[in-house]
Amino acid sequence: MNVELYMAKRFHFSENAQKNRMSRPAIRIATIGIAVGLAVMIVAVAVVIGFKNEVRDQVVGFGSHIQISAYSNASAYDTPPIAPSDSLLAEIFALPNVAHVQKTITKTGILKTSSDFQGIVLKGVDKDFDWTFFKKNLTQGNLPAIGETATNEALISQQIANGLRLQVGDKFMAYFVDKNIRARRFSVCGIYTTNFAEYDKLFIITDIRTPQKLNNWNDNEVSRLEIWTKDFEQVDATTNEIYFTTANRPDSNQTLYQTQSIKELVPQIFEWLNLLDMNAWIILVLMFAVAGFNMISGLLILILERTNTIGVLKALGVTDWNIRKLFLYQSVFLIGKGMMWGNLIGVGLVIIEYFFHVIPLDPLMYYVSYVPVTLNIGYWLLINIVVAIVSVGILILPSYLITKISPAKSIKFD
Repeated sequence: MNVELYMAKRFHFSENAQKNRMSRPAIRIATIGIAVGLAVMIVAVAVVIGFKNEVRDQVVGFGSHIQISAYSNASAYDTPPIAPSDSLLAEIFALPNVAHVQKTITKTGILKTSSDFQGIVLKGVDKDFDWTFFKKNLTQGNLPAIGETATNEALISQQIANGLRLQVGDKFMAYFVDKNIRARRFSVCGIYTTNFAEYDKLFIITDIRTPQKLNNWNDNEVSRLEIWTKDFEQVDATTNEIYFTTANRPDSNQTLYQTQSIKELVPQIFEWLNLLDMNAWIILVLMFAVAGFNMISGLLILILERTNTIGVLKALGVTDWNIRKLFLYQSVFLIGKGMMWGNLIGVGLVIIEYFFHVIPLDPLMYYVSYVPVTLNIGYWLLINIVVAIVSVGILILPSYLITKISPAKSIKFD
């Protein structure tokens, strides 16, 4: 029989102990400290993960995980063509982490109505284009119908629509300058909103054959291959695999390939997102410190309250370590109660924000209109395990105070 555990249960759960406990306010404060600390940790990690995933998905939605284009000093959106062979496409698609490969063409131009104009990037896509991102952000109308015949339908952003006073069904002219000025007439089939102003103000999505004809390219020539991976955490390794697959392997026009991950294409965004990890670590350390301080205070008060009992136990021959175990068991009960409430509060707040978006954000500043949250089960379990271990671990040293209590003096202590 575990005598220390039995006595700890009696001290903590018995009705008389609850009625006579003088340390109840301090114990409540310690329990609340654990609960609040754990709840803040859960919310902080959920917000950081959710925000990073949301912003990353928006950046990736416009540019995919990995891009293959031609080596060139031209602007990012007016690159020379590449003509990838079917065998190369098959080799890329056969890589373990590759989920999807699609062809796109981008071309810069000027969009003009009767009263306004704006610089844009025309992005041409084929029938194999993955519309998941734009379906999620479609607010009006429909996606362009990309089929066997060319279409002049265009998907524009709400920002462009507002700036040029366009609605679904309206027509507009776009002008493209190479050696000569060329014009194309488009019809607005749908409007999307991502709140990522840097891209919303640029991209118009249409049939790939339109920019192909504007560039006088062959049917097999495109600006880039966009590659989606199954696991974004492995994107760097997959980029290296694709690089070695395409290196020193020019296309039919003797053009060399350049392979870049989205992290290399927009490094400033991902460096900014990585800074959020530091913020999360600071919050976690502070909450650990607050919770630890409260638990140490609670344990010392428990020991003070039971000084007389400690003296009696020592007089009966109970060892210091066994008495320390008794109070550590009692502290575990307090930690468990605090963690239970902390999980209920933390997970509850995350669930409320996930479904109801109660905390708004300025999309011009944060790229999202509300605080995005993601409750990662692995991180949630890890936080709980670490909190439990650290909370108990930091109490071992303060419990050493028990060894300094003299039975002769403590029995008379009141």
